[in-house]
Amino acid sequence: MNKPFEGHTLAAHGDDADLNTSANPSFMTVLDARLSRRSLLRGGVGTAATAVLGSWSLAACGGGDDDDAPAAPAPITALGFTAVPKSLADTVSVPVGYTASIIYALGDPLTATTPAYRNDGTDTDFENRAGDHHDGMEYFGLSADGTRRDVNGSERGLLAINHEATSNLDVRSYYLHANGGTVNPRPTAEADKEIAVHGISVVEVRKTNGQWAYVQTSAFNRRVTPLTPVQIAGPVRGNALVRTLYSTAGTAARGTLNNCGTGQTPWGTDLTGEENWAGYFTRAAGDDAARGDKSVVSLNRYGRAQGSASRHGWETAGAADQYARWNISKTGASTDGTDDYRNELNTFGYIVEIDAYDKTAAIKKRTALGRFAHESASFGLQRAGQPLAVYMGDDSRGEYIYKFVSTANWDAADANSANRIATGDKYLDSGKLYVARFNADGTGTWIELDIANTAIANYATYDFADQADVLVNARLAADAVGATKMDRPEWCAVHPTTGEIYYTLTNNSNRRVEPASGSQHAVDAANPRAYTDTKGAATQSGNVNGHIIRMAETGNTNAATTFSWDVYLFGAEAGSNATQINLSSLTADQDFSSPDGLWFSKNTGICWIQTDDGAYTDVTNCMMLAGVPGRVGDGTVATLNYTRADSTTLSIQTRVGRAPTATTLKRFLVGPVDCELTGCAETPDGKTLFVNIQHPGENLGAVANIANPALYPSHWPGNAGYGAGGATARPRSATLAITKNDGGRVGN
Repeated sequence: MNKPFEGHTLAAHGDDADLNTSANPSFMTVLDARLSRRSLLRGGVGTAATAVLGSWSLAACGGGDDDDAPAAPAPITALGFTAVPKSLADTVSVPVGYTASIIYALGDPLTATTPAYRNDGTDTDFENRAGDHHDGMEYFGLSADGTRRDVNGSERGLLAINHEATSNLDVRSYYLHANGGTVNPRPTAEADKEIAVHGISVVEVRKTNGQWAYVQTSAFNRRVTPLTPVQIAGPVRGNALVRTLYSTAGTAARGTLNNCGTGQTPWGTDLTGEENWAGYFTRAAGDDAARGDKSVVSLNRYGRAQGSASRHGWETAGAADQYARWNISKTGASTDGTDDYRNELNTFGYIVEIDAYDKTAAIKKRTALGRFAHESASFGLQRAGQPLAVYMGDDSRGEYIYKFVSTANWDAADANSANRIATGDKYLDSGKLYVARFNADGTGTWIELDIANTAIANYATYDFADQADVLVNARLAADAVGATKMDRPEWCAVHPTTGEIYYTLTNNSNRRVEPASGSQHAVDAANPRAYTDTKGAATQSGNVNGHIIRMAETGNTNAATTFSWDVYLFGAEAGSNATQINLSSLTADQDFSSPDGLWFSKNTGICWIQTDDGAYTDVTNCMMLAGVPGRVGDGTVATLNYTRADSTTLSIQTRVGRAPTATTLKRFLVGPVDCELTGCAETPDGKTLFVNIQHPGENLGAVANIANPALYPSHWPGNAGYGAGGATARPRSATLAITKNDGGRVGN
């Protein structure tokens, strides 16, 4: 059974559901759409080179705290490998001339005393093991002796790896338990295990005699879980909206949850985004009346209507506080929420900063960057004396694209700060949060989300109390100012030399030519496709394959309030209609569906694109591509003509980047069955690429199938020789280290 086309299993729990019922027009009020009888546009609409990186090959397919940063090497202008063909095999394929090694998988021990992973459902102590669903990832270099940060360290370093989730058919995480798990009430031991596999790993990796491996005994190794103490930082700190029984002052919280994309700060810390956190909490059926206040509007907008069940039922595992927190119903008598967990949901949904080098440094939730379903956080180019910008997306159908601009101007000396979290305080706790509105003419506007904006202050749907309320309820504030509804904005990445910003828009089953309900979105210039696609006997509708949009700030400055845009690449099957679907003229070596992960190599300039797909998985497993992109505006203006029900024509103009060539866009990696390709990082010398394989074999079909390994959809990486179980192993998420056999830069 393949994944639903919206993405991985989280979609089945409503985490990617359309929660935006605002009247924002998705562009239609500004769109130059016109009725006509003209025929469909003929001719190839090009797209600039895109890329997706992922390559692993068990079988090749066919003094101070820092050293100075290395000089920028020459970017790669033509990809120097043979494209990997599409595949449905339960393996990882990379180009001839490359090797991928599995170095860190679910359950791997992080201390000398933690036993080896048995992978039979009996393992415990996940606070000292690799978590599940490896996702976003950052590399932090170490000196040769392993004692300090070294920005040039390419043979020894730390990986900060997100552990987004854990696979489940109902509330149970079946592969973690010997018998597949127990339904509600959940046994305490099962809940404890499932909670602990979420969060983040910091793990040392080292190359010895040309081979990468993780260092089990490293003093840097640690896990951050949903129970790890963290601080609430920025404008929301101490606000009434985040006061709970755990922190009656509203200054602290526990842990981080459903961590998806990442980012690395210019001062060398890890940023991790909390994405589909809302689904882990439950609310009682009568909670609206019990609350009787505006919090009901907020809860509905963020996906927790009264009566909502939790993803794993952890609230049923016992009376202890660590389980009670997952029930966000109003159960106490207080007026401020300090005697229950009615406000607990407001302590999640942020960008979280962690110093991978320092276990003693505080972990901080950076509330100034807004609260929504965060993916990655990507910094604009740093220029001395100018503010920093952080670009972010909200991954749900019909949600928005955001950026944060710091109050403080960049001081290059802060790149080598001795107190990195204090530097984060300087740049990430004060600034302006903006949301994007895209215009049909290829321009756009950043709208500040500020309580002084009358559209926010006088918003009839929700009564904002102060700026902290605006940040906690950024979605509602963005509704108020009329931001553009997008097709699930996922990862973003900034080109290392041009400074242009790229966003993956994974897909949207609710995009329509003629919306029939408030949950559907009309086609517009930035989200122009709505079509029908077949997968076996099933029919899929909307923006089935997704696209990648890119933006250029006016004046190429971080603080700009206007921008220009085009579509870098439209996902599509190579053989699909060239005037309506395959607008980027993709070939069989380039076609893909549902772009998700997105990352630029600072060393090579390659754009790596990773997929989390369910629409094209009858033809190929998820993949990773490499691309050499052009610039915003390097392509053409295309017109898509749609026939309405009344036989009139709706014409939508969109901007499409220059078409890729065989040397500017290629498939680099195809993963095992049921997986998602996600997470990308590299050594500073560009010679090792780290990539994550998430949830191989996640579609077990039924919990009873856990007793019969022959029914597992995947046995990777055990079938590749890694860890216990061999050819009948339970599948595990894992991290790959990919190198070029001749020792050169990856992709060259």
